[in-house]
Amino acid sequence: MDKLNRGVSPEGTLPLSRRRLLQSLPLLLVAPPLLAQTASVPIAVQKLHSFGIRVRDVGRSVAFYQDLFAAPVQARQGDTVCLRIGAGPRFFSIAPVVGDEEPSISHVGLSVAGFNLERLRDQLDALGLSGTTPPLPGQDRLGLAMRHWVSDRGQTAGGRSFGSRDLFFADHEGIFYQLHAEDFCGGLGEMGNACNNVEAAPGPGMFELLDLSHFTNFMSNRDQANGFITQAFGKQYQAYQGPGAPIIGVGDGIQFLMYTGGRETEPPTQAGSINHVCFSVTDFDVERILQRLTDYGLSAREEAANTGPLMHWISMRMANRGGAEEGTPELYFSDPDGLRIQLQDAGYCGGGGYLGNECPDLA
Repeated sequence: MDKLNRGVSPEGTLPLSRRRLLQSLPLLLVAPPLLAQTASVPIAVQKLHSFGIRVRDVGRSVAFYQDLFAAPVQARQGDTVCLRIGAGPRFFSIAPVVGDEEPSISHVGLSVAGFNLERLRDQLDALGLSGTTPPLPGQDRLGLAMRHWVSDRGQTAGGRSFGSRDLFFADHEGIFYQLHAEDFCGGLGEMGNACNNVEAAPGPGMFELLDLSHFTNFMSNRDQANGFITQAFGKQYQAYQGPGAPIIGVGDGIQFLMYTGGRETEPPTQAGSINHVCFSVTDFDVERILQRLTDYGLSAREEAANTGPLMHWISMRMANRGGAEEGTPELYFSDPDGLRIQLQDAGYCGGGGYLGNECPDLA
């Protein structure tokens, strides 16, 4: 039976297919407690590859990011616009909010070696997630915690899809992740890797994007998040930004995921959030970047509690948080909807040194 149509049991778990049940019987008979450990093969995540934002005015946001980064339009998905990062196929998508939804960074996209949708669904099952249908616009994210789903994009004919089948999951606190192939570009085709009508940006831009650097996520239980992600992806800590504040290296020694916030042991009462995304840029120079942002019309933030749209600021990460003795400058700005973006040097790995590029092997 096609897994897209398989039902969810009243207990919220998926029934095993006959093939998967027969494969599981020997382990069940010999050592039931070993099953989850044996089946839970880490997902072969390769890179931070994409992300999405939801905004009030797609045209305004596209113009803003193209003015800054000269990012070409790599693909279009109805009202959603995908802007290329660097040389591509990495990208970020800009979609409109729906109803009373607030602007947000909607999901983190991760490329997976040898992408195979059905195998990944099996791996997510083994990690304790269960399948569900795609969420409705504005649906409570916390209610989707530890679920995975497939969204079909593109037209269908005779029950057959001619667009991408996009795989998502939500962690313990409802943060969304997408898993996709390494050549995924947000385009057409079964793998979403056909982007044949790239539209150049109208101007030169102010900064040259190289890649994604990291995502920082706010959680009620950061320890649980760190444990889940390291297990799910088979990753290790790359550096520490203070006691109890590890960052999870994605695998290239540069990119990472960070989970910060509380250490609550009670079930969360609200969903976690993606606080900000960081890009790496060429010629990272704090004063030059701030001056260009100011010239463009952004204002210097005066108080952290009053962060609004179109502001810029510097946070100095000192030695007690893993930075340089004199401080590691971390540069941020907010977009027209107040979403927070960080810019750092290409070597920034979340570690020490003025550029944050010193990450000793902590394995």
